[in-house]
Amino acid sequence: MTDSSVFYRSRKPYPTAVRGEGVYLYDAGGRRWLDGSSGALVANIGHGRPEVAEAMARQARTLPFVHGSQFTSDVLEEYAARLTAFLGLPGFRFWAVSGGSEANESAIKLARQYHVERGEPERYKVITRVPSYHGASLGALAASGMGARRAMYAPLMNEAAWPKMPKPDPTLSGEDDAERLRAVLEEAGPSSVAAFICEPVVGASDAALAPNPGYHARIAEICREHGVLFIADEVMSGMGRCGSPLAVRLGGDVTPDLVVLGKGLAAGYAPLAGLAASPETYRTVMEGSGAFQHGFTYAGHPVSVAAGLSVLDIVEREALPERAREQGKRLLAGLRDLQGRHPSVLEVRGHGLLLGVVLGDPRTGEACTAPGLAGRVAAAAWERGLITYPGTGAVDGTRGDHLLLGPPLSITDGEVDEMLAALDGALGTAG
Repeated sequence: MTDSSVFYRSRKPYPTAVRGEGVYLYDAGGRRWLDGSSGALVANIGHGRPEVAEAMARQARTLPFVHGSQFTSDVLEEYAARLTAFLGLPGFRFWAVSGGSEANESAIKLARQYHVERGEPERYKVITRVPSYHGASLGALAASGMGARRAMYAPLMNEAAWPKMPKPDPTLSGEDDAERLRAVLEEAGPSSVAAFICEPVVGASDAALAPNPGYHARIAEICREHGVLFIADEVMSGMGRCGSPLAVRLGGDVTPDLVVLGKGLAAGYAPLAGLAASPETYRTVMEGSGAFQHGFTYAGHPVSVAAGLSVLDIVEREALPERAREQGKRLLAGLRDLQGRHPSVLEVRGHGLLLGVVLGDPRTGEACTAPGLAGRVAAAAWERGLITYPGTGAVDGTRGDHLLLGPPLSITDGEVDEMLAALDGALGTAG
């Protein structure tokens, strides 16, 4: 596409997508792909839902835009109330932005301001995990523990502000695994720590890795003990994808201080993300200085919020969290069957329709000495009409190949079988 004016993400060729319907995407030549990763774990309700487009058009005709520093809107008020009820977060306040990076950036800044408002300005550090991924903006990227995406920009970051904790260890009980946070707190100095942030089920950096039950409850206890805010990054894992409105509650009844959401909120129909803040966090700011020192031009954009409200209607009406749970069991069982027939598949794991395929050297049972296997399998799957989400670096920042799988939550039994057949062929060719 040498005559194009588009700044592409890479120099690979890009087909022109022209239509989406259900779990499928079509290009200009009529070729069809099964969207086995929902783009980037976004298209939760599937492509081509007319009612969402109609809801957006209605909103655009009446109130397309107001600035959040000047107005609220009926659609934003309704959505915030409906969303927090769906998530089981009574009293929480929803801050709407355009994408997950913005939402995590907002959570980091809110955590900092919360402590300043309380008279503890020395609290500025945010403990995160390795590996992890929280977004592309500098603050969200600094919070991330994903070497390949982060290394080039490290000179722009204050590394002392971002202490790192090891990733979940499935060989430990959830409680013992979480106790490792104490050592990181002690080394950082507990009185200097503002927040701890984690993905309840890891996404792009270590496909579908999750701790054992009890982990998040103990994390919440440790955070409360030290006056640290607990931030759950549910950008990928939330909104029913893991079989529950919030993945942080899969192993028990846990309520973080801040919950970050994105991707599935508007399911790809419009840019929408945000954070849900606890009553205490909101009250501290509003009864202190009286204003969150932060904002974005398109925060609370009425048309995007209208898309989110329509998506939420579909999620609730079609019981998509429950559907994700059931179809996830079917897909996971099929992946385990593939693991038994393809030695390069070292592990399959996940919750609901956020699933990971860990790839490696079948001779050693470890990661390959150089990355590339995931990319080859993904390319072979693409040729068979299946889109996956390949990644690497989970082991040491470079090694550790995996595929992330996350089709629309509306996927049927037959479409799950189609995914497995294409992946079977891809692994037979490239794995």
